[in-house]
Amino acid sequence: MLLAGDIGGTKTKLAIFSPEAGPQVPLAEAAFLSTHYPSLEAIVREFLAEVDLKPERASFGVAGPVVAGQATITNLPWVMNETQLEATLGLSPVHLLNDLSAIAHGVLWLESDQIHTLNQGLAVPGGAIAVIAPGTGLGEAFLTWDGSRYLAHASEGGHTDFAPTNSFEVGLLRYLQKRFEHVSYERVCSGRGIPNIYAYLKEIGYAEEPGWLAEQLAGAEDPTPVIVSAALDDERPCQLAIATLDAFVSILGTEAGNMALKVLATGGVYLGGGIPPRILTALESERFMQAFQRKGRLSNLLSRVPVRVILNPEVALLGAACFGLGV
Repeated sequence: MLLAGDIGGTKTKLAIFSPEAGPQVPLAEAAFLSTHYPSLEAIVREFLAEVDLKPERASFGVAGPVVAGQATITNLPWVMNETQLEATLGLSPVHLLNDLSAIAHGVLWLESDQIHTLNQGLAVPGGAIAVIAPGTGLGEAFLTWDGSRYLAHASEGGHTDFAPTNSFEVGLLRYLQKRFEHVSYERVCSGRGIPNIYAYLKEIGYAEEPGWLAEQLAGAEDPTPVIVSAALDDERPCQLAIATLDAFVSILGTEAGNMALKVLATGGVYLGGGIPPRILTALESERFMQAFQRKGRLSNLLSRVPVRVILNPEVALLGAACFGLGV
């Protein structure tokens, strides 16, 4: 049996799979708040103590780069090493893979009801596939066809330099450069980025912040869901929150298009992470696809690229299981 995990800066999901049942049918699963534990080992021990199953091997998708079998969670003070995990957990082998690489593995197993299409396009058989996932951070990965199957590749493209495409974004960049040593796409196109856009709009006096929203933000541990909910609230529309979400959608469309060009994703682009499924109505507006396709002479090429939102919140766990089971 296989122990598979999706290890994130906010939440860790663990599950046990068997080759017979396959990667879509976990025998046991549980979720844990990552910040409540000192290490991955502590979570695994608690999980295995609660289930009457004994896996022999493990595969973990982790939210950070994996180099030579070692990983550091980007938004968590954990350091993980495959050899050390094997020794302390008594599992062998233990594989660490980037969480977006895990999602890329899982994309191939998604059912039709687990995706939402933004642009039908026309997928080229064997064409590269791009995955971009705004959640707590901004993850990116891609798949290439080797002649017989797709291979997943990790990327840290979310940490590349943010490139503004209009005067508003130029102002946003200058605002953030005063506050951060490095302004990446993750600074503006993730759960951590949305409050940055909101703060900039508030500072330049784009619109007045309503008292009820200021009160909610003051008491919120994480301002992002508060801002997003306010932007999608039809009963009491907040222009400050709406403009924040509009800017986020445009920037996400731009970076998704950038990635499609970089890997020539004629097989399609998938939007993962926790944010896209929550903002489908905003993504369905013309704003996203216009930003995605606005690439000058290659705009027509991108208009033919299928773009889909991943609705399955367990796709990274599914992908880690696919990798670990070798399917």
